[in-house]
Amino acid sequence: MPKILVVDDEEDILDLLDYNLSVSGFSVERALLGRIALAKSEENTPDLVILDEMLPDLRGFEVLRALRSRPKTQSVPVIMLTARAAEADKLIGFELGADDFVTKPFSPGELLARVRAVLKRSRGEGSKKPLLRFGELSIDTQAHRAFLGEKELSLTPQEFRLLSFLASNPDRVYSREQLVAKAWDQDVFVDPRTVDVHVRRLRAQIESDPAEPKWIETVRGAGYRFNPLASKD
Repeated sequence: MPKILVVDDEEDILDLLDYNLSVSGFSVERALLGRIALAKSEENTPDLVILDEMLPDLRGFEVLRALRSRPKTQSVPVIMLTARAAEADKLIGFELGADDFVTKPFSPGELLARVRAVLKRSRGEGSKKPLLRFGELSIDTQAHRAFLGEKELSLTPQEFRLLSFLASNPDRVYSREQLVAKAWDQDVFVDPRTVDVHVRRLRAQIESDPAEPKWIETVRGAGYRFNPLASKD
């Protein structure tokens, strides 16, 4: 039974999510404050976190940053709840490692669909190639782990999915729109510019010089391409 940690300072939102997630087969943990959420996630690592952006003690983005900095929770998928639909806020969230956004007020059915989709992504379900190797870079699509040499990469579920897709289709150029269609769930709206955020975060981990990327190349006017021979350069 997947464990979902729901973080919101509104009791009625917690009750709504607790009920709908529980009847859908999920185990639910609740937190009214960001500090409580961090303590609970450290004590009993959840499979997914639903995190309100506005909390009375910490901003949701601060909680997200803390989750991503801790070994136990750095790869736990996070869906942000927000009352603001501004693109700038979402881009900040994606930069920090959010996997999805849901704007309040929301439909419980929509949120459940997003929870299932994000969990499916995080588990790497549907992957046809279990192990991808390119020199020092290895990607285990079943275990949802990636390594550069001996170092395990700290990737969010969406970052892992994007890297896996590009690496599964080396030397092919994909536009931002194609990557959204191929590497994101089709029932979730994603601004194509969000792809740039995820590529930038991937490059920060796998490139020796992110300003001069060799693994994930930019093809001007066309999109991005994975170079399988980067380690031989």
